[in-house]
Amino acid sequence: MKKNLNKRTKIVATIGPATESEQAIENLIKAGVNVFRLNTSHGSEEDHEKKFDLIRSVCKKMDVYCAIMIDLQGPKIRVGNIRQNIELKKGQEVIFKHSTEEDGIIPVDYSGIANDVAEGSKILLDDGKIHVVVNKVEDNKVYATVTNGGTLKPRKGLNIPGSTNSLKAISEKDIEFIKFAIRKQADYIALSFVRQKEDVLLAKKYINDFGSDIPVISKLEKPQAIENLESIVNVSDCIMVARGDLGIELSPTEVPICQKKIIAECNKQKKPVIVATQMLESMIDNPIPTRAESSDVANAILDGADAVMLSAETSVGSFAIEAVETMSNIAKTTENSEFYFFDNDFQISEQIALTRQAIVFGADKMLKYVNAKAILSFTRHGYSTRLMSKLKPSVPIIMISDDESTCRKMTLCWGVFPFQKLWNDTLEKDLLINIDNFLTNEIGLNKGDYVIITGSSLNIISGRTNFVRVHKIGT
Repeated sequence: MKKNLNKRTKIVATIGPATESEQAIENLIKAGVNVFRLNTSHGSEEDHEKKFDLIRSVCKKMDVYCAIMIDLQGPKIRVGNIRQNIELKKGQEVIFKHSTEEDGIIPVDYSGIANDVAEGSKILLDDGKIHVVVNKVEDNKVYATVTNGGTLKPRKGLNIPGSTNSLKAISEKDIEFIKFAIRKQADYIALSFVRQKEDVLLAKKYINDFGSDIPVISKLEKPQAIENLESIVNVSDCIMVARGDLGIELSPTEVPICQKKIIAECNKQKKPVIVATQMLESMIDNPIPTRAESSDVANAILDGADAVMLSAETSVGSFAIEAVETMSNIAKTTENSEFYFFDNDFQISEQIALTRQAIVFGADKMLKYVNAKAILSFTRHGYSTRLMSKLKPSVPIIMISDDESTCRKMTLCWGVFPFQKLWNDTLEKDLLINIDNFLTNEIGLNKGDYVIITGSSLNIISGRTNFVRVHKIGT
C-alpha cells in the first residue's frame, strides 16, 4: 500500500464529545490528522483513558502512526460547575468567590482571586467574550459590574490581565495527569501557561522522577513567556503558540507579531512549533471556513509552523471531519505555492552535535544536484530526523526506525513520514534490496530514482548519524 506523502504540515486535532467514537477517529486520520490532543481541562482521567485506548486501537487497525498529546490544564482559573448557563447583561452586578457552590455568586476554582484583584481591575471570561470591572473586594468576595455581556457556561476560563497571581506552574491535578501520561505511554505532555524556563524544568523533573522522558510542549499564552522566549524555547522539546489566552493577556493586535516572533525563535533553535486556537473557529457550526480563517492557517504555514491545531472545531464541532479536510487542503495548497520557500541558512548551534548538523545540512544541499525524490533517514530516537525537518527540504523525509514510540512522536515533525522496520544493522547488499523494495512498493518511487540516505556507519538505525549517501534505486 503506497502512502500519501502530499501534506507535510502536520495537523493536531482535539478529541471531544463530537469525535470520541471509533468511526470518527478513523475518519479524522483519513482526513489528515497526525496528532491527537486530550484536553485535561475537561473530563475525568477515566474519560481520557477511554479516548486514549480508542485512538491507539484505531491506529493499530489502520496501520498508521499518530502521536497522543496529554494537555495539562495548568494554572488556569475557571468558573465552577454552575448548574445552568448564566445570562450576563451590561450593567449587571455580579459576585465572584472561590467556592464549589453557586449560592447567589459565580463560583471560581482559584482560592486567591480575592487577593489578585482590586477596585478597577478587569476580569475577562470565556476567552475574553465577557468583560467585568471590579467595584470592590470584601469578605473574600469580588463585587463587579458587567461591561460586556454574554452567556456564561460551566467551566469557562477566567483571566485577570496584568495580574501577578501566585498560581503554581503545575497543580496537583496536573501531577496526576503526568502520572497518567507516563502510565499510558503518551507521546507528548503539553504544559499550559508557561511563564519562565523554570516551569518547563519543573515539569521535566516530575516526568523524570516518575521514570519517564516524555517530551514537553510548552504552551506560550502569557506575556511573561514572550519576555522569556529564548530561554523557554531552549529547554522545551516543542512550542505551542496558544493564541486564545495570549490574545486575552495581551492585546489581540499584538498576537500576530508574537506568533511570528515565536515561530522565528523556534526555527532558529530547531524546535518544532504548533500554531493553535480559533484557526477554523467558524467551522464549529458551519461546513466551510471564512476567508480570513483560511488566510490565517495559510499564513501560519508560510511563517514556518510545523503543525497547526484544531480545538473546539474537532472536539465539539458539528463539522469536525470537514474542518480537518479543509485544514489539510489549505496546507497542501500553501505548500505547493510559489510563496512557500525557506532560505535554509543553517546556523550551526554549539548545543547540537556538529557531525549530525553537518550531515543533515549536506543531505539537504545534495537534493538539487542529483534531483533526489526523498530523504531516507535511519534513526533510533529521531534526533537527526528532527534536525532535518527544521530545514524544510523540498522532498519528503522518510524516517526508518525500529522503535514504535519514535515513529509516533515523529508524526508531529514537519515533512516526516515514519516507518517501523526491523532490518539488518549494516548498509550492505541485502539491506539495499530491502530499501529498494520498500521505496518502490510502499512509497511509490521508481527504479532509477535517486534518494539521499542518512544513518550510522556502524549500526545504521541505532548509532549516531554520521554518514550521508546518494542511492539510485535498483543499482
